[in-house]
Amino acid sequence: MFTSTAYSGFSVDDAASAREFYSKVLGLEVTDGAMDGILTLHLPGGADVLVYAKGDAHTPASFTILNFPVGDVEAAVAELRSRGVTFEHYEGTEMETDEQGVFRRGGPPIAWFTDPAGNVLSVLQES
Repeated sequence: MFTSTAYSGFSVDDAASAREFYSKVLGLEVTDGAMDGILTLHLPGGADVLVYAKGDAHTPASFTILNFPVGDVEAAVAELRSRGVTFEHYEGTEMETDEQGVFRRGGPPIAWFTDPAGNVLSVLQES
């Protein structure tokens, strides 16, 4: 039925800002798609994710669209902070994070941040 590898995708408001963030800040390989405003993120492990610009029609995902497993969440948070990333703090909720922005109450330690379009991403510690 399906003839090739499936892939995921999400929207952003501005492709140039997305390219800058995903390539320079996160260090991912990013290539241009066949049409203007379309990018492909090449993730560690071989998966590709389509990113497409929707301009003013973009609505940020309020859920985590990409999780990046890391060996040490605290080191990853520190490294990303040094690159200008701000981590989300969910004070007073069941997902309350500590002063570093790391959730540590159940499951692997995880820290959430957003891309320039407001989409939620995370780094989470592999066990």
